[in-house]
Amino acid sequence: MRANFIFSEVWIGLRRNLTMTVAVVLTAAIGMTMLGVGLLINAQVGVMKGYWDDKIEVSVYLCTKGSAIENCAGKEITRTQAQALQTLIKDTPGVKEVFFEDQTVAYENFREMYATNEAFVSAIGVEDMPPSIRIKVTDPDNYHSVVKALRGQPGVSLVVDETKLIGSLFKAFDKLAFYALAVAVILVLAAALLIGNTVRLSAFNRRRETSIMRLVGASNLYIQLPFVMESVIAGLLGGVLAAIMLIVTKVFLIGDLAGFFSRAEIGWNDVAQAITITMITGVAICVLASFVTLRRYLKV
Repeated sequence: MRANFIFSEVWIGLRRNLTMTVAVVLTAAIGMTMLGVGLLINAQVGVMKGYWDDKIEVSVYLCTKGSAIENCAGKEITRTQAQALQTLIKDTPGVKEVFFEDQTVAYENFREMYATNEAFVSAIGVEDMPPSIRIKVTDPDNYHSVVKALRGQPGVSLVVDETKLIGSLFKAFDKLAFYALAVAVILVLAAALLIGNTVRLSAFNRRRETSIMRLVGASNLYIQLPFVMESVIAGLLGGVLAAIMLIVTKVFLIGDLAGFFSRAEIGWNDVAQAITITMITGVAICVLASFVTLRRYLKV
């Protein structure tokens, strides 16, 4: 009897405030989705950082004949300069591995990278690709000493610190995740306010029933339970919609993002973790908003 009464009261409350309930569900779903997207982006950035830490290199491009770089003066690097450069690299502290990439290998890598752009690839020949030396260091966060030692050396046209390129990208991703989490907090707070208003309206509409329940000796928890369950149902429905949106985000956004910048992609366990966190957070906020509102507006 008690269970039937509670569920009937929940159904009455949801039916009476249908439009407000829909607004709560949608707002909660959007807030949970933004929270989950922020968590997914954070996880993906962490995976990509781990992937690139082992692959980021210092690229030392060597002078070729006719090069317009001032340090080359249009001349190709000589054998003496190449030997001196190799000795300097070996003697530079922090160098872990050294790889030489000639023009043929550079062109093959170039073709593989831009395989989808045939017009661009056909316009570049093997002779247009500069040979280079790829250097990995022992500490991925300390490339400065290696770059400083090699920049401006005879036969060197350009020294590229790839950490700067990837670092700026990761900073952009971190900002994106921060803004997503900030918007999520605002939307979740908006959902909490909507839930509070819904509970207040429901309590006001049923003030006669709750007064009678109080007179016959019903406990505070028993009177409050239908209102709290309404909020929980709204939170769960919002969480289900958010879970669907997070799955779609993983398939169509995170997958493309990871495929474009690296081959490292978060797994479905990360998505499940994000869904769990957002679901628990959303339902907890719904329940908390209900209790706070009931204590203020429901005289029991």
